[in-house]
Amino acid sequence: MQQRTENRAEPASGASAGSALKIDQERLRNTFDALAAIGREDDGSIHRPAFTDKDMEARRWLVEEAKGRGLEAKIDGAGNVVIRSPHTPPDTPVVMVGSHTDSVPHGGAFDGAMGVMIALEILTAVHEAGLADKHPIEAVSFSDEEGRFGGMLGSRAVAGLLTPADIAQSTDLEGVRLKEAMKAQGLDAEQALRVARRRDSVRAYLEVHPEQGPVLDTEGAPIGVVTEIAGLFKWAVTLKGRADHAGSAPMHLRADAFGGLAEFAGEIPRLLEEHGTEAAVATIGRASLRPGAANSVPAVAEFSLDVRDADSGTLKELGAAMRRALSAIARRRGLMFEFDIIEEIEPRPCSEEMIEAIERAVKKRGIEPRRMPSGAAHDAQMIASIAPIGMIFTPSVGGRSHSAAEWTQWEDVELAADVAFDAALELSADSTKQNTEQQA
Repeated sequence: MQQRTENRAEPASGASAGSALKIDQERLRNTFDALAAIGREDDGSIHRPAFTDKDMEARRWLVEEAKGRGLEAKIDGAGNVVIRSPHTPPDTPVVMVGSHTDSVPHGGAFDGAMGVMIALEILTAVHEAGLADKHPIEAVSFSDEEGRFGGMLGSRAVAGLLTPADIAQSTDLEGVRLKEAMKAQGLDAEQALRVARRRDSVRAYLEVHPEQGPVLDTEGAPIGVVTEIAGLFKWAVTLKGRADHAGSAPMHLRADAFGGLAEFAGEIPRLLEEHGTEAAVATIGRASLRPGAANSVPAVAEFSLDVRDADSGTLKELGAAMRRALSAIARRRGLMFEFDIIEEIEPRPCSEEMIEAIERAVKKRGIEPRRMPSGAAHDAQMIASIAPIGMIFTPSVGGRSHSAAEWTQWEDVELAADVAFDAALELSADSTKQNTEQQA
């Protein structure tokens, strides 16, 4: 990791010079630590999968914390925590700031939770200053971003992208149905269909999130400005061959399903180079073989395939290339090939207006903005269908994420909070101005 050498000017909090508004960084740290204590395991990891007891404990804690600050807070029909100032004008489009507080099993403390705590502090500062009427800001913690029941459930619901079929068919890896999990927590899953927002109700959406990769940390950059969020497709692939005795079946007469998987895995770099952009990535993250005996040739190989790129057309081309490669391998090796589409998410560009607002706040602190794409999916991707989006990345030390090793230096959290505050104030002031002009 390179040593950071940038000179940081004193934070200029607020939307304009001379503004007295500022983030309470000590309170931000304290609330972050309080949230991290919920679901903390002995190894230091955070275990708050969606709609588990610890996930809901964190959501209820967030509601009470917000109410204790004089804010209005509720858990909506999708399990999202929605927080506003009681002085927010009812008919003015809000600047939504947020992320998520659920975690992967045994995940890290910063993923999602950092962005929610920053959102709460931004809203609190505006409310305590008595300026909620001039800066209509809403803080939100979306449900099931991490994918126990498919991913980004809460943001899909808000964006109007959730369907009755999604609710009826969603199950986790243990076979627990979404409806059952939500009912156990006192929630009616069908109500998630009623939280969709109109396009004119959200001025913009801003999210602060760890990078979850090594780029910023390696470069010694303290903050990243996201330009686009990669799309993806996930397949469950099956190659079927024939089980044979490991000693009796000659190599050239085998229909070895694992041999097909291994050959395909070796083809992935070539497929990405020929059909993807520089940002394209592909991962086989799970694989299983049957019969699964040491002395048996595998008859079945089942594996996951996750492919990502920031360009929609490139994703389609990669999908076609992957299918052709698998078909050719199966044909050559005497195998059968089939796959199920588990998930497809379109790439989303961040709004240039949002990017520029974030960059102005970064430059105000004497730092050169570092533009970068996001290879991971985020709630912002869903909200992009109803509002302009912007994202701020903080460095992930060592590029680590989704584990107890996940860490962001606190000075980088503070910087991201101040930058997000400035951007949110600028955008929300513009929202109030536009609404006033329309009413006039």
